This record gives sequence, C-alpha cells and structure tokens, in this order.
Amino acid sequence: MIRAIQISDAPRAAEIHVFGWRSAYRGIVSDEFLFNKMIVLERLSGFENAIRDLTEETYVYDDGIIKAILTIGICRDPDKLNSFELWGIYVEPLMKRQGIGSKMVDYCEKKAVERGFNEVCLWVFEKNADSRLFYKKLGYYPYELARFYQLNVVKVDDIKQGIKALTTIETLPTLYYKYRYRLAKHRGFWKCRMAYQCEQGN
Repeated sequence: MIRAIQISDAPRAAEIHVFGWRSAYRGIVSDEFLFNKMIVLERLSGFENAIRDLTEETYVYDDGIIKAILTIGICRDPDKLNSFELWGIYVEPLMKRQGIGSKMVDYCEKKAVERGFNEVCLWVFEKNADSRLFYKKLGYYPYELARFYQLNVVKVDDIKQGIKALTTIETLPTLYYKYRYRLAKHRGFWKCRMAYQCEQGN
C-alpha cells in the first residue's frame, strides 16, 4: 500500500533514494557526485529532518517491504504556482518493472485532483530516456521550459531532495525537460466529469 512516510522509514527511504540516483543517473551525473557525495547517511539526515519538521510530503510504497518513495507538493516553478508537482519518485532498482512507479504517479495525480489542481508538473533529465518514455506512456508531454542543472551552484531548497554537499562538482550542461499533464485527460476521471457537466448543462 501507499502511505505517509514515518521516521522509522527514513533509513530505507535514504537507501532507495541514493541507489535510485546511482541506477538512474549514472552516465548523466558524474561518478564523483554519485559515489562520493551521494551518501546514505547524508540522505538519512535529510529525510529525518523533513519528517520531523514537516517540510516535505513524502509517501512510501509498502507491501511488507518498502519498495519506493514519492515526494509531492505545490509546484516550485514561478510560472506554475497554480500547478501540482511530482517532486521526486524513486523505486528500489532491484524491484522495478512491477508497476510500482505507475501506482505512485497515479497516487500523486489523485492527490492533485483531491486538492483542486488540474495539472501536474515534474522535471526529467533530457538524457534520462527511460524516465521520459515512462512519463510519456502515462500521458505527460514536454513543456517549453528547460533549465541547466548545476550541481555546484544550485541551492538545497531548489531541489528539495538534493544533496547538501554541493561544492566543487562540475556543472552539468544537461537540460531538464518539463513535463505537464492536464488532469482533464486523466484516465477518464475528468472526461466523465466534464461529460456529466455538459449533459447537465443541456
């Protein structure tokens, strides 16, 4: 099931996050960063602080084993302040291809609908072909915005699930692609609602 993260989940969440980064971003992000800066103990502290201070909204996929983490919230981009954002989703690399990621994305979208949003945004590395294909299959498409992701200058607050040790690491000239998904097209839910409203109007 998908449930809110608890303080006791922090070690497992940190582990999934670190190994998720290494699995997904090797070849995109330098090994120096992934193996010398992306440390489980650093992320453990980050998760524990976020849980205690309620600064992030994170969920876990738990069927007896925590297999994935999801962080969501209000979109942090200045042009999308009225949108919802999937801040980050990471599935245990050894447990991928089981439909877990799709369930987590669906959970995010349902939360957005419950809170009155009609759009969900997220960021994906341009070179992360697997993730781009994954979100495309779920109905997401590129938005015109893109930005450089600079590991040596970006602030922690700008990448909520980022790493504190952001010094002397090379700039990555890799563009993030912005994807957005209008929930009016979300798996028939809003289609049915819109059709119902049209029938009522007639």
